Amino acid sequence: MKVIKDSVHDHIQVDGVARALLDTPALQRLRRIRQLGTVSLVYPSANHTRFEHSIGVYHLACEALEQLDVDGKRAERVQAAAMLHDVGHGPFSHNLESLTYRRTGRYHDDVHDLLVDGEVGEVLRDHGLEPETVADLVAGEGRFGQLVSGELDVDRMDYLVRDAHHTGVPYGTIDPGRILRELVFVDGELVLDEGNVQAAESLLVARALMNPTVYSHSVARISKAMLRRAAERLLDNPETDVDAATLQRMDDPDLLVALRSCDPTSEFSRRLDERDLFKRAVWAEIDAVPGGVIEADHDKIRSFEREIADAADVDDEDVILDVPSRPSMKESTSRVMVSGEIRRLEQQSPLVEALRAAQYSQWRLGVYSPPNVRERVGQAAVKVLGLDIDGALVSEVRNGDDLETTLDQFVD
Repeated sequence: MKVIKDSVHDHIQVDGVARALLDTPALQRLRRIRQLGTVSLVYPSANHTRFEHSIGVYHLACEALEQLDVDGKRAERVQAAAMLHDVGHGPFSHNLESLTYRRTGRYHDDVHDLLVDGEVGEVLRDHGLEPETVADLVAGEGRFGQLVSGELDVDRMDYLVRDAHHTGVPYGTIDPGRILRELVFVDGELVLDEGNVQAAESLLVARALMNPTVYSHSVARISKAMLRRAAERLLDNPETDVDAATLQRMDDPDLLVALRSCDPTSEFSRRLDERDLFKRAVWAEIDAVPGGVIEADHDKIRSFEREIADAADVDDEDVILDVPSRPSMKESTSRVMVSGEIRRLEQQSPLVEALRAAQYSQWRLGVYSPPNVRERVGQAAVKVLGLDIDGALVSEVRNGDDLETTLDQFVD
């Protein structure tokens, strides 16, 4: 057994298969991948890693299994899946996942190949566990997969508290102990027992508050978009040996070195290193954006960027169009027991609609460019994209150091 002092959960005991997995290269690699990617450019203390998060998820999984009275091999499979649930992440966590998925067809939770081969597979088999079964749990399959990846999973319970702790914001506050104590299986579904609507709401509210404040902060979005553009250029450069599969197995330092060493990406790398970021040329609400833009795929977005660059008479690489997906709220489908029947939280809680409205109002399309050309880029973007916004809004976002700098000063 090993005892680890954790910044969130205090002392965590790690034993059995989880202890054996702890020192495998696949787990140790997660020490070199930041949990929040580029968010540290907004919140300087947000330097925690996927490694410590994985230990926290394992710890909460152990508590949940004890509450559910699950032991033996079933418990060991879930514990292994909890510890391994992030080994499929590429550098800077989710920041590049859309890029690598387009080229490999694989998301970070598709870890079957990673668990079957190498030291991880050996450890699992030595403990009588089938790697394929553990990989299925990581993907959220089966009854106990809901604990690892689902609406009431221990992954979410750890990252909300951990991200709030390391950024210093007070919005990820939930009570994991209360939630874990109230988990039950009903007809194979993981639900919160009677009288726990508010516990389910706490997950919903925490995620809804953390999203605009941390995960989708404008500077985090700009830096993520710049990193994604740089990584795409790296993959498209015939002089490098980096393909999408190789990129997925890199850690943060690997990628930074590759970007610094490649001529087509060195300027993006410098900007990220020195926090000399692009600025917002346009910041548009969802009602101002045509549906064809919101639903545009990657190739269409790249086409829009080229049109905007041509209209603004700037280089293609001076324009980044950032279109978030439509607002969604996975936590609203959490299941709770009410009057003896299973109900989705959205059926029971009046908070859901209010938070959906808030999420809708917070949605923004962004067009980013270097500061010296953003006025031209902003004007061109409004025309090319057919945005229904007035000149005052565009001017407010493009001129001077505006709201973005004000927010930076407040947060930093």
